Amino acid sequence: MTNNRKEIRDIMIMIRMNKTEHEKLIRLRKRTLEKNNSTYIRKVSLTEPVTILYRNESADDFLLEMLQLKQELYAIGNNFNQAVHKLHTLEKIPEFRQWIADYGQYHHLFIGKSNEILTQANNFYQQWSQG
Repeated sequence: MTNNRKEIRDIMIMIRMNKTEHEKLIRLRKRTLEKNNSTYIRKVSLTEPVTILYRNESADDFLLEMLQLKQELYAIGNNFNQAVHKLHTLEKIPEFRQWIADYGQYHHLFIGKSNEILTQANNFYQQWSQG
């Protein structure tokens, strides 16, 4: 390219490959950011840089587990909130008033820790999904 203008590519080079070679070419290209074979082959043959995608599989596995944990935490928190709400309707019975007072603090601790875990999981997911 000269002066930010595209040069016309008017020279065609043909190569022949067998099926195995072609499949390997496709596999290698798919690991890069290149969208088509011709660009990939041109860059490789002219020793231009090709950006290769890299995924940390252990991080992917961890992310899947964290996403499942996140969904479970939402469900547990929702069920817990419903149970506490239901118990508030039984406030007139003295034992329940004491139970609500005792476990109210645990509810706040649970919600705080759950939110902390969810925030960390979201931050980790955002960091790794950009890579």
